[in-house]
Amino acid sequence: MSSISRRTVLTATAATAALGAVAACSSGGGTANRPGSDADPGGTGSASAGTSPSAVKGTPLGDGSTADTGTQPRQPTPEKLKPGETPPQFVVFSWDGAGATDDGQFARFLKLAEEHKAAMTFFLSGIYTLPKEKSSLYHPPQHPVGASDIPFLSDNAVRNTIKLITQAWQAGHEIGTHFNGHFCSTRSDHNGVNKWTPEDWESEIQQAVSFVTQWRTNTGFTDVDPFPFDYKKELIGGRTPCLEGQKALLPTAAKLGWKYDASSPGGLQIWPQKVQDGKIWDFPLQGIPFPGHNFQVLSMDYNILANQSGGSTKGDPAKYGQWRDQARDAYLAGFERAYTTNRAPFFVGNHFEQWNGGIYMDAVEEALRQIAGKPDVRLVSFKQLVDWLEVQDQSTLRKLRTLNVGQAPTGGWQTFLGA
Repeated sequence: MSSISRRTVLTATAATAALGAVAACSSGGGTANRPGSDADPGGTGSASAGTSPSAVKGTPLGDGSTADTGTQPRQPTPEKLKPGETPPQFVVFSWDGAGATDDGQFARFLKLAEEHKAAMTFFLSGIYTLPKEKSSLYHPPQHPVGASDIPFLSDNAVRNTIKLITQAWQAGHEIGTHFNGHFCSTRSDHNGVNKWTPEDWESEIQQAVSFVTQWRTNTGFTDVDPFPFDYKKELIGGRTPCLEGQKALLPTAAKLGWKYDASSPGGLQIWPQKVQDGKIWDFPLQGIPFPGHNFQVLSMDYNILANQSGGSTKGDPAKYGQWRDQARDAYLAGFERAYTTNRAPFFVGNHFEQWNGGIYMDAVEEALRQIAGKPDVRLVSFKQLVDWLEVQDQSTLRKLRTLNVGQAPTGGWQTFLGA
């Protein structure tokens, strides 16, 4: 197996750092995607018929920013593998930041998911529910009050983020966390999250939850329905900024009862295992084949961009078509390698962005369309994957974890997982 390039791993670790100047972790500017209105969040871009915010009914919680509406819709019942049964091919598409963008990317992918009966994970940045004029409510660890490496949104963008997150949950998608201020070690003028302590992470998480659960107080909105879920119970995992700081985060994640973390960079396409004394499932971004190269790239849009345009989000337009196809084919190569061999869950991380003319949005859409509908494929959220893993026999999972990257089971699945 070819190795992941050193440059790519370093870029991946800094991946969402560069997002401080772009997209879902946007500061707006240039061709970066600016958080704004999101195209028609309650109309044609909505998740599905009957999932507009006006459908929210339930028991109000706290200040009315959230409500208990019961069990989340569209959740599959996890089933234990039978002896000799071929494992499903799980694919998780996840999104960092998950704020409303002015070019409608959030609504676009909700609609795409609906078309293909896919569930996804949206890692919501807590401050995307906090209006810019209330930035002083944020006390980031090891940073001044109100500081953030991503922008606070306009009132309109906050409003539409709330509506789209509501639609996403009602359509069966998971709402995780991307925390708040997105502080990365690539910035030389301050400490990144890689220097945070478990106590710092606990403060950051508590604040993210408070912004999500108290948006009504902080915004004053009276014409927006509440989130239809109890976020304190719903939140079971996240992805850190720049894929940094996981070591100090894990003790806090375990303390809070989280089920998984998706912050590891440079993982392999093998069956996942638990870390932190067996309490937390580790779902890393994975090294996948990079067409035309003898090294691998991490399964995220920015990491592909870093190897195409050197980290510039405005590369050579003459190469956009070539780069789009290469990005799509990288995702498909990663999928096929797992699908045809060890069936390890395949993880893709992305952002709502328009880097290099929006080619990475097109690439991930094309990849999803080609993956969806294949036999045994299940497009799920991280939460749904956790539910499935936790009903399996431990002996089955241990055996699955003996399969290396690209290694098919000897004698076929019936023999390998037979009684």
